[in-house]
Amino acid sequence: MTELRLQDAGTARSQPRTGVARRLARQREAGLVLILVLLFVAMSFASPYFLTWENMRAMTMAFAVEGIVVVGMTILLISGGIDLSVGSVVAFAMVLAGWLFLAGIDPWTASALAILACAGIGLAMGLCVTRIGLHHFIVSLAFMVIARGACLLLTGGRPIGLFTLPPEFKFIGQGSIGVIPFVIVFFVIFVLAFDFLLRRSTAFRKVFYTGSNPKAAAYSGIRTQRVVVATTVLCSTLAGVAGIIYMARFGSAQPTFGVGMELNVIAAAVIGGASLTGGQGTILGAILGAILLSVVSSSLALLDVSVYWQDIIRGSILLAAVSFDLYLHRRKSR
Repeated sequence: MTELRLQDAGTARSQPRTGVARRLARQREAGLVLILVLLFVAMSFASPYFLTWENMRAMTMAFAVEGIVVVGMTILLISGGIDLSVGSVVAFAMVLAGWLFLAGIDPWTASALAILACAGIGLAMGLCVTRIGLHHFIVSLAFMVIARGACLLLTGGRPIGLFTLPPEFKFIGQGSIGVIPFVIVFFVIFVLAFDFLLRRSTAFRKVFYTGSNPKAAAYSGIRTQRVVVATTVLCSTLAGVAGIIYMARFGSAQPTFGVGMELNVIAAAVIGGASLTGGQGTILGAILGAILLSVVSSSLALLDVSVYWQDIIRGSILLAAVSFDLYLHRRKSR
């Protein structure tokens, strides 16, 4: 009887905490929506070009492909990891697929091989973390340099022109369904699918448990090392997919592409509610964070703000998001 009472008391105490966490997540997403609405209203008065179809299309295209990487980063952050190599992996996918295409392989097979190679990078990073015991930060930093070096080695430091790509392949990056670009359609379906899986799938529940308390998750029977490896592979694979879409969109492969992308991706995920300590985050919140950063960048460009100030502002937004995340984490701990 005493044990049952203790269990009931523990359950009663945990339920309000769960309710508070859910309310905080909802408020975070609702707050982002409110900020976006206010930005749209302010910019509609500040610039007559902001609400034009051309600007909306360019802004949406800007975050749609990068949003694919944001999804992978969010899931990895929830598991307790982080990946600084995503920008280099995106460029590596472009360069490797382009190099294979010029070597005579059809673009679809070349792209599949490039994505598989990116998954291999994720697997190598995951094994370094779980088998050797290195930290995600150090491992991904090393592979960021390795992947970028591989891009420069394959191209000699020069962009690869892919003017002979077939139209059906270019469609995935340049085509439209009606007036809506195919990239945006693919992005919406992709985000909805992963958001549903993260909220409803039992497999993705293990990601939250692993990030929240790895030891408790291991004691409960969850193979946490497999979860860490799987989420690392997923993040690198999605970076590879984004690289292929960029290649089809631009019709070229640039070895220097994606420099600094990891900061935008991490900032979007953290702004959207993903915690750097693991165990927390949503796909919807991360995408709202990506949209916010894209709107801010577009607004600064339309207002003719210096590029140097744009970097300072984006860095300040990231610092504010991380500080807010740390505040929430300490408040929950107390």
